[in-house]
Amino acid sequence: MTGNAGGGSLTRREVVKAGSATAALGLGLLSAAGSEGSPAVADRKRVVRLAHLTDIHVQPERRAGEGLAACLRHVQSQGDRPELVLTGGDMIMDSLGADEARVRVQWELFAKVMKAENSLPIEHCIGNHDVWGLNRKDSRTTGSEARYGKKWAMEVLGLSRPYRSFDRAGWHFIVLDSTFPVDQGYTAKLDDEQFAWLKGDLAKVKPDVPVLVLSHIPILSVAAFMDGENEKTGDWQVPGAWMHIDARKIKDLFVKHPNVKVCLSGHLHLVDRVDYLGVTYFCNGAVGGGWWKGGYQECEPGYALVDLYADGTCSCRYVTYGWKAQE
Repeated sequence: MTGNAGGGSLTRREVVKAGSATAALGLGLLSAAGSEGSPAVADRKRVVRLAHLTDIHVQPERRAGEGLAACLRHVQSQGDRPELVLTGGDMIMDSLGADEARVRVQWELFAKVMKAENSLPIEHCIGNHDVWGLNRKDSRTTGSEARYGKKWAMEVLGLSRPYRSFDRAGWHFIVLDSTFPVDQGYTAKLDDEQFAWLKGDLAKVKPDVPVLVLSHIPILSVAAFMDGENEKTGDWQVPGAWMHIDARKIKDLFVKHPNVKVCLSGHLHLVDRVDYLGVTYFCNGAVGGGWWKGGYQECEPGYALVDLYADGTCSCRYVTYGWKAQE
């Protein structure tokens, strides 16, 4: 830069300072206290603290059930204890390609640990690995089984359908179903019926009521680029199963509803934050880390503590609970 509005030149320090401020604004890193008319952080009224536990992947192996129990005890031992648990999907290791007996063992273990170790209110979100039998060859399913697809997960989790909404502490919560079956696999998107429901649900929410959206697969994510060698062809190629392929459509809907403030997800076993058009997207790691083999890339086994405030702002902190990989 060689000049400014006053005709003088900017020093290197001024250039760095200006660039840093611009980057902070673009990433949404400036605090609410730095915005005109916004309350200082200390003045915000917290209305609820959440624990977001995603990608648990319970299995009989590697003492995964004990790991989930340890995580739940860690959540409930917090000095400032959460009032609600949100699960983010992939409760069990896998049912996409598992036979009926294997799926039963996993769900029974999950239910047993949750009953014994969790005393907090809980709301569930279904993940792709919770959907039984999409890989019909390996799961030996025909598609006509009574618990095929999402039915088994819905039964265990007490859900009447895989997406829904509810209200709590002055916020509106929307739980989405990210898993759209394709051939013998899936991609991340909402089917037409669910998108129409989402559009109608948001239309019913008063503009001054902040909205939190929970999905298993991220709607928008930076970590999706890092989960795998997605640049190896020389161009970034992020699979549709890594991040919502209908993100643009969902984004366009959110723009019409500026009270949508926060989106929580998992799936990638990585932690990131994306601030885009007034919405903050958090991908919150994995309780099971690298599928109970330790950490995955830079992400250790953990969960997120999410604070929601009356003014529609939030804070989110990823917490590790000290679990070490077991044989």
